[in-house]
Amino acid sequence: MTGDVDHAAVVELAARVADGELRLHELENHADSDTAAAARRHRVENETGANCETIGSYGFPAETAEANIENMIGAVQIPVGVVGPVAINGGALSGERYLPLATTEGALLASVNRGCSVLTRSGGATVRVTKSGMTRAPVFRVDDVAEALALVEWVRDNERVLREAAEATTNHGELQGVTPYVVGNNVYLRFRFDTKDAMGMNMVTIATKAACDRVEAETTASLVALSGNLCTDKKPAAINAVEGRGRSVTADVVIDRDVVADALHTTPEAIAEINVRKNLIGSAKAGALGFNAHVANAVAAMFLATGQDEAQVVEGANAITTAEVTDDGDLYCSVSLASLEVGTVGGGTKLPTQSEALDILGVRGGGDPAGSNADALAEAIAVAALAGELSLLAALGSRHLSSAHESLGR
Repeated sequence: MTGDVDHAAVVELAARVADGELRLHELENHADSDTAAAARRHRVENETGANCETIGSYGFPAETAEANIENMIGAVQIPVGVVGPVAINGGALSGERYLPLATTEGALLASVNRGCSVLTRSGGATVRVTKSGMTRAPVFRVDDVAEALALVEWVRDNERVLREAAEATTNHGELQGVTPYVVGNNVYLRFRFDTKDAMGMNMVTIATKAACDRVEAETTASLVALSGNLCTDKKPAAINAVEGRGRSVTADVVIDRDVVADALHTTPEAIAEINVRKNLIGSAKAGALGFNAHVANAVAAMFLATGQDEAQVVEGANAITTAEVTDDGDLYCSVSLASLEVGTVGGGTKLPTQSEALDILGVRGGGDPAGSNADALAEAIAVAALAGELSLLAALGSRHLSSAHESLGR
């Protein structure tokens, strides 16, 4: 948007920052968002010697990103491609769909696209959201374990009170339940909310704070931190693998033996063995929380394309891949993602390019019924992950992994 701003105003603002009259975060108070971004960019270029011309060549008004970033100087562009169309038999998403992925990893989309082709030849991937709920887990301090148990009992007896307090802060969120955990004189309350089509982290944080106020008002417990890390957000955690967070979703497919041979150049037996020895045993030996080949690739690429919180890839990749030979000699393969935190409203989904990517999937904005669009997005990501797992396992089975990268020049 460099050509849309007054250069003189940019220079003046940058000079006022250099003189200490203004701080970088105050520039929107003195100019429109694009001029403020250009002035910051000008200041950074002068101080560092960097040329930020390309960073400043973004294709949307800077004001549309005000809720997503502070001290904006421009935008980083990541190539976006599509795979498919892939046949999907979902609970919220059905038919043939193109899947948008943003990445800088060469050969990734080619690999996922091969998996999509196999899924479509096999009648499509079946996929369902099996559990849904965004969590926040505050930690309270009590005097001793007796007081801790008293708090646990109070919470169990007063869940209606907590629900009323929490839901008064939101038009859409619904408290599903509260699970207490006691560690010495610490009590963690893991709140779980239905956040409909929003990823909902901010929603549940605000709602949980209101519930915590009631806990403090009516018990002897003291709130130490609104997040006690038992949520668990943006960190690998076994509790998310077991209990789920956001959306838990599974995609699976049965692939005819002949299709495995023709399209994947290997056998069902080879893929099943590699999955056990690599994804299951190898991951267990490594102490991994995810038991898969590269689910993070599909999750990260679709997160970036559709405006999701990229830091939550660490949880979204918490997945288990299974593969086995059926009684008929065909290949059954599945991917189960335990904690996929996605939304189609709010956050980065409102940015222009990310909105367009959601339009490609047909899931932009709120769904009817509420929550159905976010379910559909979760299903699409799971299908992309399944396609990626199939293709990589097959490449390992046929020993084509390195040659595929070489042939694509990556």
